[in-house]
Amino acid sequence: MASKSQKLEPYDHPAQMEPLLPAEHKLGPLLERAHDLQRAADRLAGLCRSGALAELRVLLRAMNSYYSNKIEGQHTLPLEIEQALHNDYSSDADKARRQRLALAHMATEQQLEGQWHAWSDAHVWSPQMVCDIHQDLFARLPQADRALNEGGTLEPGALRARDVSVGVHAAPSWQAIPSMLQRWAEFYGNVRRGELQIVAACASHHRLAWMHPFRDGNGRVARLHAHLAFGKLGLTNGIWSPLRGFARTHEAYYARLAAADAPRAGDLDGRGNLSEQALVDWIGYVLGLCLDQCRFMTGVLDLDGMKHRIAACLNFEESVVRQGVRATSSRALHYLFATQAELERSEFKALLGLGDRLATAQVTALLRRGLLATDSPYGKLRFGVPQHALRFYFPNLWPEAEAGSA
Repeated sequence: MASKSQKLEPYDHPAQMEPLLPAEHKLGPLLERAHDLQRAADRLAGLCRSGALAELRVLLRAMNSYYSNKIEGQHTLPLEIEQALHNDYSSDADKARRQRLALAHMATEQQLEGQWHAWSDAHVWSPQMVCDIHQDLFARLPQADRALNEGGTLEPGALRARDVSVGVHAAPSWQAIPSMLQRWAEFYGNVRRGELQIVAACASHHRLAWMHPFRDGNGRVARLHAHLAFGKLGLTNGIWSPLRGFARTHEAYYARLAAADAPRAGDLDGRGNLSEQALVDWIGYVLGLCLDQCRFMTGVLDLDGMKHRIAACLNFEESVVRQGVRATSSRALHYLFATQAELERSEFKALLGLGDRLATAQVTALLRRGLLATDSPYGKLRFGVPQHALRFYFPNLWPEAEAGSA
């Protein structure tokens, strides 16, 4: 066992992050699970084109920001996020601050998604990328929102210049952060493509959180980087993220992270400074939740199932909500969903099978309820995913939003 004096020694050298990956003889089961995740991602890719289902992706960013706030204990209601998207902020200063933080998360996530296919592996796993995520996220907030509890103001993108502790974990010396980030980048950015890189992406999340490179916002940055890494690997197709899994298992998330902070537990626990078995357990946890998220989204995007869920939603709209939406519009909406297309208004009206006046009124009603989306008063139409339709379209995707929708 590691001695008490060893545990108290400060982390001040990149070698103290080892192992960055488990030894080869420990990798077999992890590579098998990574292979399962890759196959599941390939099946999901067959259900959605890159860049399609734009409104679903907007909703998923709102969901991810909600869950990221929840992990940090800075809870926002789904309705509050939706209101902030319409520039409607709470009169309560703390709630408004959390709303702004949620929107900043959404904007940074969108920025990452817009570039992840263009960026090289070396850039995705680089100190500059880590700092850029922090910069992009926190520079969107006013200075008052960046005030730190211990005094001072969080500087976007700036590495910390003091030593800190996170729970029982004494984070590495601040002087060592640049060299540790460089070692992190060089190692994970050069892992061979395929299943091993998926395993490495899981490990890199812990090692980045372990470093705690910033005075605040480290968890948010590490999770946004995980979102970027899995997207870069082509696993998410932009419609699932490990963030949902982390939040929905947040006790296990924190427990596994903390366990992987532990020093090596004797000669049978690898050859690095940190516990190899705890890293194996962490990677297995992340792979499992990612596979769950991928399979869940594959299930809810099933075309036959969606046909029935759209019909149920429109039946409810017509019989209960009564704001002009007709149940007979379900065929046209299902066509939009199935083809993942944008249609000219005249094309969509033709699918409705109504006269021009009634078709125009129906488009207006569907737009008003968010069941259709457009970028301009006369623009093309695409499939909409408002929060109030979640319980019909994608049940259990975001239960907290379903509970508060109407």
